[in-house]
Amino acid sequence: MTRRGLLALSGAALLPAVPSRAAPAPVQVTDITGRTVTVKAPVERMIMGEGRQSYLVAALDRQNPFGRVVGWRDDFRKADLDGYTIYEKQFPQIARIPSFGGWKDGAFDIEQVISLRPDVVVMNLESKVAIDDGGLIGKLERVGIPIVFIDFREKPFENAERSIAIMAQVLGREEQGRTLADYRRTQIERVTSRLQGFTGPRPKVMIERAAGYDESCCMSFGDENFGRMVTLAGGINIAATLIPGTFGVVNPEQVVAAQPDVVVATGSNWKLYAPDGAWVGVGPGADQAVARQRLRKLMERPAYRTLPVARSNRVHAIWHQFYDSPYQFVAIQVLAKWLHPELFADLDPDATFREFHERFLPVAYAPGYWVSLSA
Repeated sequence: MTRRGLLALSGAALLPAVPSRAAPAPVQVTDITGRTVTVKAPVERMIMGEGRQSYLVAALDRQNPFGRVVGWRDDFRKADLDGYTIYEKQFPQIARIPSFGGWKDGAFDIEQVISLRPDVVVMNLESKVAIDDGGLIGKLERVGIPIVFIDFREKPFENAERSIAIMAQVLGREEQGRTLADYRRTQIERVTSRLQGFTGPRPKVMIERAAGYDESCCMSFGDENFGRMVTLAGGINIAATLIPGTFGVVNPEQVVAAQPDVVVATGSNWKLYAPDGAWVGVGPGADQAVARQRLRKLMERPAYRTLPVARSNRVHAIWHQFYDSPYQFVAIQVLAKWLHPELFADLDPDATFREFHERFLPVAYAPGYWVSLSA
């Protein structure tokens, strides 16, 4: 075994074992791609192909969410430094979980994965094409390691509830999975049910994905993910007809031509990804004054500075990671408040997310996930 493999194994040995309520037994799991995979569940050793799958795992097993995790992709800390820091304080052992890069980036170490002896590797749907091209499924199956796919990113409004159920089955937490999915659905319906029959105007919305992450403008969403959230919240996503898939780019001239009534930027603490970026650092415990200042600066770019919205202050920023977690229901409520403040005057997304933390998550709620130019 290589030195890297030995180091990975020693790191895994530092993690606490998880006592199973039932002995692991082979179960048939149908993943989000329709593949039927045999997994010994409840799994005792799991590799997460994306660290941000922690958002789901923590909601399914708040007592010991990382006890099963013997390896993960390094994106949780890089993409959500504030959130990672909160979890590391509560569960310091996560700093010792062996990490690796993404399969699409060519930084996924198969030898390391095999050395960690996982019962399952859970991957995001977005990596499926690259994984198929590289033959990873077959390579791991030959050594008895199954891969299961879930999705909160590509088509979350088709796949989120099924993905919750898949992870819950793998972890042996089916009851918790049903409770989580029911809560998510109920919170979304608090918005969609009120908009049924609504005949008032629907504001045109520009969602800028990862605004200020680099100098380019303007990444956005088609009719999925945050784009679909805008629609569910009673708005018109101006990029829905400009971007054929889930993700794409709207050029500044198209933004100007569309004349959006509302602008929403997604952001996070990306100090480890883009330390010199102009991104808006919203997230748990974020400094609202700093976030507002950065958001105002973004509106000085050519795509926005001549638009009436730059002066109306109907400009907002929201936590980017809502796009890749089971928590989209919070973003939908926030968007509904911004787009229709009178219709949703009694809706309190902050209280919703606080309640969710209290009921499902092992860490305390820290406000700061969104900010507006208007107080």
